Amino acid sequence: MLTPQTFYSYWSGPVVEANFFVLLHLIGALALGLMVGYERSYHGRAAGMRTYGLVCMASAALTVIGGYSHFWYGGNSGPLFTNGDLSRVMQGILTGIGFLCAGVIMKEGFNISGLTTAASLWASSVIGILVGVGFYAAAIALALLSAVCMVWISKLEAWLPSRQAVAITLRFVPGYEPVEAALRQMATERGYDIAGGTLVIALDEGVFTWTFVAVARSRQKMAPISALGSEMGKFAGVQSFHVSYARN
Repeated sequence: MLTPQTFYSYWSGPVVEANFFVLLHLIGALALGLMVGYERSYHGRAAGMRTYGLVCMASAALTVIGGYSHFWYGGNSGPLFTNGDLSRVMQGILTGIGFLCAGVIMKEGFNISGLTTAASLWASSVIGILVGVGFYAAAIALALLSAVCMVWISKLEAWLPSRQAVAITLRFVPGYEPVEAALRQMATERGYDIAGGTLVIALDEGVFTWTFVAVARSRQKMAPISALGSEMGKFAGVQSFHVSYARN
């Protein structure tokens, strides 16, 4: 039988204290995830601070609530509430959400998009799990921290020093054979380095096409992508080109 005490138990002193400690874990995980993500963001990788922060924070939430299982459902036990084997339920939820997240990640050439959306979907599933076990305060905190991460961390990334990555495709006139050393010198003069392992060379009916990722040495010294586009057509032997940012 439901009684007022059953509802009050969800906000009792011990349960609120448990939610508070979960919040501390979330903040710590978010900070550490952002730290790792900044290293990736600095080097122009697709997964940046927001993606790492969301994943690290959601993983911490799942881990820490296992230690407070005696406070699930407001600490109530008996025929009305039972913990059962919720670990398998959580595993099934996260596996299913993983397939959904994979569907929103898109890759086109060197450009990857949707990673932050996928991470936010995964974090939303953890918010639902927290609500499901009765950790309402922790669920609200995770939702607010996730929103702050998605809205404001991108602005923090733009303010922090970083190395922007640019995907470049050069198609040369028939019979022209480009030289890699000259290409690297061209990139260096404009504040970029050609990322190792990204150079792809194709030959079609005597026409060379070079595709690669150029990573800026610093935001202050790099040439803007608009300036790169204006100069591409002036390079010797270039028939056509394509320039785009190489991260989400």
